[in-house]
Amino acid sequence: MSWSWTLYRYLARQFLLGVAMIFTAFVVLAFSIDIVDLINRTAGRGVDSSLIVGMALLQLPELGQKLLPFCVLLGGVYCFVKLSRSQELVATRAAGVSAWDFLIPPLAVAMAIGVFHVLAVTPISSRMLAQFSALEAKYIKGEASQLSISSNGLWLRQGDESQQSVIHATTVSDQGVRLEDVIVFLYGPNDHVEGRIDAQSAQLARGAWLMQDAWVSGADGRAAHYDRYSLKTTLTPAQIQESFAPPDTLSFWTLPHFIRAAQNAGFSAVRYRLYLYTLLALPALFAAMVFMAASFSLKFSRAGGIGRVVLISALSGFGVFYFSQLTTALGQNGILPVALAATAPAAAAILIGMTLVFHQEDG
Repeated sequence: MSWSWTLYRYLARQFLLGVAMIFTAFVVLAFSIDIVDLINRTAGRGVDSSLIVGMALLQLPELGQKLLPFCVLLGGVYCFVKLSRSQELVATRAAGVSAWDFLIPPLAVAMAIGVFHVLAVTPISSRMLAQFSALEAKYIKGEASQLSISSNGLWLRQGDESQQSVIHATTVSDQGVRLEDVIVFLYGPNDHVEGRIDAQSAQLARGAWLMQDAWVSGADGRAAHYDRYSLKTTLTPAQIQESFAPPDTLSFWTLPHFIRAAQNAGFSAVRYRLYLYTLLALPALFAAMVFMAASFSLKFSRAGGIGRVVLISALSGFGVFYFSQLTTALGQNGILPVALAATAPAAAAILIGMTLVFHQEDG
């Protein structure tokens, strides 16, 4: 068995090297394109070039996560084609090692990459992407509204540089349009406190929060009661939903807690649950990429044609990507169950890849 472990270590090292090479090339290319895009988006806004480079670096781990399945696929193709052209794969098969045997090390490495990425990399990339989103909102989009959910309820900030208000509500209904047990802190320029509003409820209407049974206090602390009170706002129901932190700005470890908090606050957490299941299915997706890469490489070892192999591999990767986007959209709209929408691309890719390997290996 010593020769088998030596062979397995060699195959695992070659596969990891192939993935690392492809990943490095893709990340450098994505970083260059992202910098050009940020320069175009910040043109005329007076944003310093060092800040643009910093924003691109903050977004880089998230771009790497999106590129990683393609890197596993093309890295596997590179590894298997290299072994085929050097006759190492032919010699291995002649020694009685089947395709299923020499796929074990790449599969183990691919799934290990997936597990490591989910458990260790996503906490870092989510934190960096959250910082990028804050900079993007400030320097590119010019947004001032932010929303956060905690176990104590909802916190919402609205306004601009001259006037802001921070809204807290214990419970929420109608996807953030109606608030209960509302407290509003009013701020002027330089975060100067200008007053406070305590209301039984608040309903979002066009251009204003309509509050019931409200006590309004000024900077002097004197309170006045209003059966109905109107607080101006530029928010819309769609903007409130968009103010949620994007799922990819949340760590894998914090997603379950955030999902529970959002549901308890009265918001839909479908896209967060979908993202969580997608992360859980990531190792299986990487394994599927190995199967597909092996099937194309086996065909190359017999029929040749490196250009055709790369083209078919790239097209299959894009096919999995678009199928993933389709199932994600269906899951977010409630047409498919969340778990099925998240795992269907990986399951389908594994079945297709294994079928192709069966066809190449057993005819």
